[in-house]
Amino acid sequence: MSIKTNLLQVRSQLPSQVTLVAVSKTKPVEDLMDAYQSGQRIFGENKIQEMADKHQQMPKDIQWHMIGNVQRNKVKYMAEFVDLIHGVDSEKLLNEVNKQAKKYDRTINCLLQLKIAQEDSKFGMSSENAHDLLKSDHFKSLENIAIVGVMGMASFTDNTTQIKQEFTALKTTFDSLKNINPELTVISMGMSGDYPLAIDCGSTMIRVGSSIFGVRNYTK
Repeated sequence: MSIKTNLLQVRSQLPSQVTLVAVSKTKPVEDLMDAYQSGQRIFGENKIQEMADKHQQMPKDIQWHMIGNVQRNKVKYMAEFVDLIHGVDSEKLLNEVNKQAKKYDRTINCLLQLKIAQEDSKFGMSSENAHDLLKSDHFKSLENIAIVGVMGMASFTDNTTQIKQEFTALKTTFDSLKNINPELTVISMGMSGDYPLAIDCGSTMIRVGSSIFGVRNYTK
């Protein structure tokens, strides 16, 4: 099936309050433009340099989301244009984003990445860390970032009961953090294999790649 057909099929399943991030990592600009011509304006990348290259080549009404693990020394390469950083998992990273955003007189939107999976390979801060961060005076002094929600990745497993528990834990933490910061609106959870379940558990933003663009080729 074509990218347009895939995209329309995914969109047709989404409630109005759920935002679709088309995960375009490793895919050529031609594929992204197919999705763009079909109305998609939000794209997610997991490598800053690849995202910066695509940003240079593509229309400027696109919102670019950084969905991967962020190295602090590379924040400067996306600070001028990135719309949302999903993977903020430390105060040090937040400080760097704030510093680089200030250079462009911008406020960069960020999500706190929480570790909900049981796998060691998954990154993220604990619920306690997130609460402490939002309550801290230092956080309140950061003028060029806006925490707008949370992000989490479930375990890579066929056990839907476990995935549901992990998604529910993220929603519970979000509700609790919202008591501290009523500005929070985004729960980024759910990917190609589990987004219907994520939506049932309260997701407001899903990150879908292979269901739109097809299987990735990592051999390049």
